[in-house]
Amino acid sequence: MRLHYKPGACSMASHIVLNELDIPFELDKTDTDAGKTEAGEDFHKISPNGYVPALVNDDGKIITENPAVLQYLADQMPDAGLAPPNGTLERTRLHEALNFVSSELHKSFSPFFSGEVLDADTKQHAEEGVGRRVAHIERSLLDGRAYLLGDTFTVADAYAFVVLNWANFVGVSLDAQPKTKAYVARVAARPAVAKAMVTEGLIEQEQVA
Repeated sequence: MRLHYKPGACSMASHIVLNELDIPFELDKTDTDAGKTEAGEDFHKISPNGYVPALVNDDGKIITENPAVLQYLADQMPDAGLAPPNGTLERTRLHEALNFVSSELHKSFSPFFSGEVLDADTKQHAEEGVGRRVAHIERSLLDGRAYLLGDTFTVADAYAFVVLNWANFVGVSLDAQPKTKAYVARVAARPAVAKAMVTEGLIEQEQVA
């Protein structure tokens, strides 16, 4: 398999899951602004929308969109438990979580990555938007569960972690959501997560405990 990724982008969720599964894969650090792969290919021929992740499976088939890529990967090794079995209510809960992260939480960070300098009012409005979505995560963790679906790490946690971790890079505080802040730290401590962050240049090897 080959994963087209951009350091720190949502594609890191797939990188984390590939590490969790411990299966052979290649990484292609893709310049989405230039539309070029690391090997110099036209990325739009791989992903017409021009954004990551794009996963090329062992048969050469291309899969895009984070929820689809993540579930495809999880289903390659169902015994790893990164996604509940298809057809179960628990799998529907996974769909709920992935769709919320993708359509609500992820999108709420968009103003910070617009390439424009945010004035004070725009920044405050964006922070409030993030806060409303993070509040949903906080509520889901109030029952003491370790992860979004319970006590088992799933692909939804890989995606949620990547997005929530953006708060550290755009200056949004999670102090008002202590359960969520602890959740981010808990996921960050997983070896597969730390390995992905080191590989993508987000942290130094020395920072890994």
